[in-house]
Amino acid sequence: MPDENWERTMIERLATEGLLEQQRARRWGIFFKLLGFGCAFLLLFLILASMGATDRGCLDKCTALVELEGELDSNGRASADNVIAGLQAAFKDKGTKGVVLKIDSPGGSPVQAGVINDEIRRLRTKYPDTPIYAVVEEICASGAYYVAVATDKIFVDKASLIGSIGVIMEGFGFVGAMDKVGVERRALTAGENKNFLDPFAPVAPKQKEYAQQMLDEIHQQFIAAVKQGRGARLKESPEMFSGLVWNGERAIELGLADGYGTVDSVSRDVFHTEEIVDFTPREDLSNRIARRLGAEVGRFTLKTLRSTSFAMPSLR
Repeated sequence: MPDENWERTMIERLATEGLLEQQRARRWGIFFKLLGFGCAFLLLFLILASMGATDRGCLDKCTALVELEGELDSNGRASADNVIAGLQAAFKDKGTKGVVLKIDSPGGSPVQAGVINDEIRRLRTKYPDTPIYAVVEEICASGAYYVAVATDKIFVDKASLIGSIGVIMEGFGFVGAMDKVGVERRALTAGENKNFLDPFAPVAPKQKEYAQQMLDEIHQQFIAAVKQGRGARLKESPEMFSGLVWNGERAIELGLADGYGTVDSVSRDVFHTEEIVDFTPREDLSNRIARRLGAEVGRFTLKTLRSTSFAMPSLR
């Protein structure tokens, strides 16, 4: 009996070790397959990244296209850096007969809008023989219109939404909710206005007055830019600078726009060119991933370290 037990134990041990060896081999196989897949993905990533930066230019005479799409934001596609880079390349190209700024944006940062407006004016002075026209698709409101008025002319569709010449600062108040829940706000500051418009505290009249004054000043800057850009074409009314939007047909009647047109029709009928070359900067894959990661890290950092609830004004 002892001999039989010994043999059985050895057989079981050998079988167990064989199974373990098979499992180890299988794990290593999976590891090397994943490693190979990762290397292949990295190679593809580098190839696509290298293909992202391609030189654009007119072969002969062309319409240079630059797009402004989405909210005006320093970290978005419609940032001043991106739009200006495209405009500079478009004006610089010797084959450019005219520039079209295609706009589909509800507005956004007054700073980004102002920077683009200033650069368009500078480029118009530097390249006086190269016209730039704005072509509106769905919407050109608030900060986007701030940009559009810097161009020579604005073309729209009859149903496009134009205008919203105003400034907004948004926020919420949670004082009543905190009282009901029984939550006490504890915030220590150095500087009496460091908790400017704190949503967890009652509105301070002086802070509200100051915020309104600041918004009014930015609004006046916006109005001045519109008047400078549109000039005698404007048919001013009390409602024009109230923040209202108009459809394209009404915008033409008010002098907020010049006529109907699309990118194709402006290129064909105004610039008399067949070729349209897109000078809008496009992110390559590596930059897109890096920006996405950076945005997520930045968003987490802001949530973690934010020391004030102050909201930036917005032209939208």
